[in-house]
Amino acid sequence: MSSALTDLLRHPIVQAPMAGGIAVPQLAAAVSEAGGLGFLAAGYKTADGMYQEIKQVRGLTSRPFGVNVFLPQPESADPAAVEVYANQLAGEATWYDTELGDPDSGRDDGYDVKLAVLLDNPVPAVSFHFGVPAPEILESLRRAGTVTLVTATTADEALAVQNAGADAVIAQGIEAGGHQGTHRDIQENDGSGIGLLTLLAQMRETVEIPVVAAGGLMRGSQIAAALAAGASAAQLGTAFIPTPESGAAPVYKRALTDPLFVRTGLTRAFSGRPARALVNRFIREHGPYAPAAYPEINHLTSPVRKAAAKAGDAQGMALFAGQGHRLVRELPAGQLVQVLAAELKAATTALSAGGAGR
Repeated sequence: MSSALTDLLRHPIVQAPMAGGIAVPQLAAAVSEAGGLGFLAAGYKTADGMYQEIKQVRGLTSRPFGVNVFLPQPESADPAAVEVYANQLAGEATWYDTELGDPDSGRDDGYDVKLAVLLDNPVPAVSFHFGVPAPEILESLRRAGTVTLVTATTADEALAVQNAGADAVIAQGIEAGGHQGTHRDIQENDGSGIGLLTLLAQMRETVEIPVVAAGGLMRGSQIAAALAAGASAAQLGTAFIPTPESGAAPVYKRALTDPLFVRTGLTRAFSGRPARALVNRFIREHGPYAPAAYPEINHLTSPVRKAAAKAGDAQGMALFAGQGHRLVRELPAGQLVQVLAAELKAATTALSAGGAGR
């Protein structure tokens, strides 16, 4: 593991920056205090909203933490397809007594302003999703003392991350919950993602920068497997959703182990980009017809998702979760980090003792 990344961690555990109000300051601070690396999610927030959360984390912990930023997306959506999908969703808006959002509410997520804030008020780590930042941006952050990480879903994407000058790459396997961080959104490639262990092997043979493993990891023994496969650390998201510090709605937390939700699936239904979530009514009814149109579809469905959450209706919510969701544990975030670290130590000791086959 590079010294830049090592200095941020007592345990090789990174809390995924789950957008949509889950990765709140209390969660990021609790994870960092326990020796992991907590992350805030700047996605869908204003630059000032992001800055206020950074100040909150600094008031809760002196330990390192990070901020995740979404890259602006190219204008590739078909307006006619978005309109057809909006017509299909009209009944959802009526059912939840709300209106559909404006699909043209903006597509850069305040990227430039957020970067300006992060350069003026540097944080220990910044990660990027949905593409690779320009090399000069990564260099500016490095000069400010910030460690940079970028998500990749293939070895070729990881090479692009390395060539741009990032300090580390996050290997996101197909098992991961939430949005796939593909650098280019190609609808014909839907469902063709790579499993984490295979992806780690491919990346380790392609790049020299540290790799952070992400995708379906819920136990310390899985973290040990990822480290044995060449990862320098592991990023977990779903595992932290049911913690009391998480900002997820109670109905969301309960759904993770509710027998009503038997599987996860990749869908464009909520945002127009592939994302793994618990399969519910909304996905079954609308997923097959959702166009490749991010962030337009995300803006369109936002009021419906919020209204469903307010009503406590899990069938209309975006319940983003990884394949290991049934392995969640209702523990405080700091305790969960300690449990994972202990499991990791036990698994590593067993491997060293030749107990892998037991």
